[in-house]
This record gives sequence, structure tokens and C-alpha cells, in this order.
Amino acid sequence: MSIPADIAAVVVSYQSASTLDACLHRLRIAEGVGQIRVVDNGSDDGTLEIARQHALADARVRFIANPDNPGFAVACNQGARDSDAPWIAFVNPDLQVERDTLLRLRAHALEHGGPCLLGADLYGEDGVHDGAARRRDPDFAAMLRNPMAGAQLEVAADQERALQPVAAVSGALMLVPRGLFERIGGLDEGYRLHAEDLDLCRRAREAGALVAVANDVAVLHVRGVSSRSRPLFVEWHKHRGLWRYFSRFEAPRRGPLVRAAVFAAIWAHFLARLPRMWPRR
Repeated sequence: MSIPADIAAVVVSYQSASTLDACLHRLRIAEGVGQIRVVDNGSDDGTLEIARQHALADARVRFIANPDNPGFAVACNQGARDSDAPWIAFVNPDLQVERDTLLRLRAHALEHGGPCLLGADLYGEDGVHDGAARRRDPDFAAMLRNPMAGAQLEVAADQERALQPVAAVSGALMLVPRGLFERIGGLDEGYRLHAEDLDLCRRAREAGALVAVANDVAVLHVRGVSSRSRPLFVEWHKHRGLWRYFSRFEAPRRGPLVRAAVFAAIWAHFLARLPRMWPRR
């Protein structure tokens, strides 16, 4: 029985030469993948040449070269629009999927039977599981009490459940049916980097979809390859993204004093992390 190749894998790259080749090799042999779209955000490290070589070798691979960096959400939407497969898998260039990773995620989605957005159990090269794989919504009330504690979103894995409902999964790997993705308007392009996955998951839930992690699908995530050269830039946009998230979902229900306090708490957390950034710069 042949396996339908009905998944479009969308890879957004930026300075990803060190991992992109392995990522694309694995996607090309992955079961169920019929289309691969690489959208590059202005890399100058050889990333585009790697994408070009894969496109020459495999007709399923196409790449879009943005002359600048319009942001992760913009590039994801570009890749989704350039494909037409009924399932979309957003795959970071520093992920190493197994041959059956996307097929098993799709099987979970089909078994669920309704609209859903699924992630996987991610782990690093050190074997440590990535806390971003399972997250709750940002707790801005907790952030007001303690900015450092309120920014912690990790949810513990429930190994008794193969498919664990959560508020949000990591944008490093998300499988979503095209119909749901288009119905909720894709990723919000007002985010430049980070928190756009929290936003997408929340809108998916509000549209009646299940958001869940497949605890039985583990994927290696060589985390942070694209961001290592610009830690301050990344940290700035993480906090900017949190403020945008609050502004979209929480601020309309809050008074001006609470909005001002949340703004202060978010940027206090940013300032508290600055000392860690300077040595890395």
C-alpha cells in the first residue's frame, strides 16, 4: 500500500548552513512528504547554495530567497502559500526528523479526527528535553508578581498520554492541516521572531482545534543555530513578541494601570537577562 505524499514541509532558514543539509536530506527521505519549501531570510553563509543543490537534485524542493529578513512568520506564510499539499509541516532547519516522524504526527491527527495542530517531543544534542515543546499560555498576572517566574511556560510531559493536549507547542516543528491554517489566517506577521507560535496555537484553540504534543514522537533539535550570532537581537524580539501577544489577547480586558505594569514587567525581565547577553556578544 503506497503512502500518500500529502505533506508540505516548510523550512525557514537564516544562517543555517551548519544544519540545513542534514535537515533537507532527512526531509527528502521522510515518508509522506510531497513538497519541500525552503524560505531563506537573507543568509550569507552558504545556506542558499545548500538549498539550491537540493532543489537541483529533487523536484519536490523549491526555495525562496528573501533579500532581507522579514521575520519568521512572514517566511512561514510564504512557504505555505508556495505549496498546496493538504498538510503543512513547519520544520526548523536545525531539526533532524526521522523517516517516519511526520507520518506518525499525521497518523495522530487522523486518529483524532478533528482539526488539530500537533508538535513533537523535542530534545537537544545533550539528550535534555526541550521545555518549549509543551507550554502554557503566558501568565501575565504571575509576571507582575515575579517577572522571572511569570515568563516560565514549560509544562511537564505526561508520559501516560501518547497525545498530550497543551496550550502551545514549539514552532520548531508543527503539523497542521492546510484548511485550519488558512481558516485562522496563518501566522501573524506582526511578530518578527518568537511568540508567533504561541499566538498561532491560541488562535487554533479558539477556532475549536486541538493543540497537542505527540509524546511518542521524539525529534532531535540542535537548538539556536540561527540565533547564536545575535543573542541580543533574539532576546529583544522574544520580549517584543510577548508584548504583542499581551496586546492582542489580554490588553483589551485590562485597565491602563495593568497594561503599564505588564509592559514594565516584560522589559524588566529583558533587562534582567542582559548581563548574560554581553559576554556572548
